[in-house]
Amino acid sequence: MLGIVDCDNFFVSCERRRRPDLRNRPVVVLSAGSAAVIARSNEAKALGVKMGMPYFKMREQFGEDTVPAIAGDHDYYKAVSREVMKYLRGETPQLWQYSIDEAFIDLKGMHLDLKAWGERLAASVMEHVGVPVSIGIAPSKTLAKIASHFAKKHAGYNKCCLIDDDEKRRRALELTPIDEVWGIGRRYRVKMHANDIHTALDLADHSRSWLSTIMPQAVLDTHDELCGIDCIPMREEAPNKSVAHTRTFPKMIASREALATEISNFAASCALTLRRQHTLAGDVSVFIETNSYRTDLPQYHNAKSKRLSTPTNLTARLIEESLGLLNDIYRPGYCYKRAGVTVHRIVSDRAVEASLLDFDADRFEKLNKLSAVADRLNSEMGKRTLIMGRQMREKE
Repeated sequence: MLGIVDCDNFFVSCERRRRPDLRNRPVVVLSAGSAAVIARSNEAKALGVKMGMPYFKMREQFGEDTVPAIAGDHDYYKAVSREVMKYLRGETPQLWQYSIDEAFIDLKGMHLDLKAWGERLAASVMEHVGVPVSIGIAPSKTLAKIASHFAKKHAGYNKCCLIDDDEKRRRALELTPIDEVWGIGRRYRVKMHANDIHTALDLADHSRSWLSTIMPQAVLDTHDELCGIDCIPMREEAPNKSVAHTRTFPKMIASREALATEISNFAASCALTLRRQHTLAGDVSVFIETNSYRTDLPQYHNAKSKRLSTPTNLTARLIEESLGLLNDIYRPGYCYKRAGVTVHRIVSDRAVEASLLDFDADRFEKLNKLSAVADRLNSEMGKRTLIMGRQMREKE
């Protein structure tokens, strides 16, 4: 058997650990520059606060007193993550950290009541570290992740859901939409639905030989995992849940072109960080703001986020999407002092969850090779040896 320990609303839980007054209240955590919502408490979700919602819109709709908003403190979140993982390593046989707030556990050879053990572990993490967690236990990693979702959503599981027989497995898969399955996401949703695969159970019940005629190996592995066969190798990795590059400009910027150059550089830096940690981003946000200390000047700030149809770490793609967001929020007649780009909804690059509607495999391969060449040259010959034309500042 395998388990996964998943911290509940991790960024919010970290803030509540050092600010107990926030418990049981709607609260959100904001991206760099306080541009957009990147984490929500369950109470905030219930009010209708959306992930990626620009902060100024959330403030207008709900008010600061109703939904406190906290600027993200990623150094603190990493420190709390290290505490959680250190504690788990002392309480479990073998652990692989999968992300900043998730870790898989190998439970093979543990001859005990796993449900009771998981409940005790969740309570112990909360007591010693101050972070609530949900635990899923099952024969495979994908089933364990599905189990953890049930443990997180339903209080009756007492923070631990165990899938240890075929009846429980089939019931859990029947209740899980196909696009919520780990490794599937939006990449194959259209194709799955076209073949009458709407739930995880539909996929598990299909013939593997039939699937092999229309789906890649990653989907076949997921099929096997849903049938209880553990086949996804695990490597320990802990990518950030968001990556941000921002800047307070030495001199205020008025022109769209100059601002576009800065945004392009921020997006390129985010892309490089993603590639270095072997991850992809599914969302991108851009913010711009004037100098609030210059009360003699007109003031303006805005931010906008976009859900990418295909998660990416390609420089050209992130620059393109960021500039599109900038065009939507830029207003002439203002002097801008600060701006930035944040990418979030970060996932491992082990499989590109591509949209079948817009995914161009040839273009993806070309851009991927271009990014690899740029990374190599910049590493060997110095930063910014090779950059996109859009990144060129006027003085260069």
